[in-house]
Amino acid sequence: MRAVLIVCLMSLAIPAAADDSPNDVIESAVAELAAAFDGRQEELANDVVALKAVIDKVLLPRFDSKYAAQLVLGRHWRDASPEQRERFINAFYQAMVRKYSDGVKDFDQDKVEILAYRGDPSKPRTTVRTIVELENGNKVPVNYGLVKRDSGWKIFDVTIEGISYVRNFRAELDSEISSTSLEQVISRYESEAGITSDE
Repeated sequence: MRAVLIVCLMSLAIPAAADDSPNDVIESAVAELAAAFDGRQEELANDVVALKAVIDKVLLPRFDSKYAAQLVLGRHWRDASPEQRERFINAFYQAMVRKYSDGVKDFDQDKVEILAYRGDPSKPRTTVRTIVELENGNKVPVNYGLVKRDSGWKIFDVTIEGISYVRNFRAELDSEISSTSLEQVISRYESEAGITSDE
């Protein structure tokens, strides 16, 4: 499953033009990812720092980190201070990349099928549907949630086999924040991502 998740993360990675369709965003991302990883998968799989640098370089400009973080925190976003919001946006993104980046060796462009677009691009949010073939031959539906910005479509959610990472993390964190505190959750994510207090 981590192989599917690294495909999901990296498919968000290529900055889109403002007039690109939602499917264009995913199609170009998969193609450019294949080119970027060509001949480097073993190297990147064995060098965590280099892999993170590659992901950061291509993912950060394409992923709506703030919107995703806001949805994940849900009602707790309103209670967070501006400083806590910024820390959570950064820590959540870093923790997510750190957790799922070890599937890089399994990325294969030929195993990603982008389905015909059925959404309405005039709406502020839409979905692009794909199918990812696993090593064992099973095919997994992977849907991307996109939000329209002035600079073009940006991805904020990934749904794998019907499980939305935004909804999943929101349920998990809502329970944890309610039993501890938002500050403790942010500190945990910062610790997992290796973020020190002076960053």
